Amino acid sequence: MSPNQNQYEIPTEMRDLAEKSVEQARRAIDGFMGAARKTLDTWEGSTTTVQSGAKDITRKTFAYAEQNIDAAFDLAQKLVRAKDLQEAMQIQAEFVRSQFAAMQAQMKEFGTAVQGAIKPDTQTKPGAKK
Repeated sequence: MSPNQNQYEIPTEMRDLAEKSVEQARRAIDGFMGAARKTLDTWEGSTTTVQSGAKDITRKTFAYAEQNIDAAFDLAQKLVRAKDLQEAMQIQAEFVRSQFAAMQAQMKEFGTAVQGAIKPDTQTKPGAKK
């Protein structure tokens, strides 16, 4: 881009409005996740058939969802603060790299948790026929 060409800049008022909208959405999702967690706690406390492995997997799923939602809101806040398209593209590229790494780690942990939950059920019980 030549020095004579103006770069597209997002007006401050637009960024402020977008930032407020992102913050309101974050609070709404936080409220939803809190209610979902409270419902899960109530459900787990009232049933005797839920095994600890299933509880662990459910908790991990909620934790991963919260992490990913937080990352998305952080991205949105960074994007609304971007001064130009080039900065927004750099922010997006960084987000994609970090989320890919986070998803890989989450899937590895989740796989380990699932294997741990399945193992006790697949072991041969004493006295059982093989």
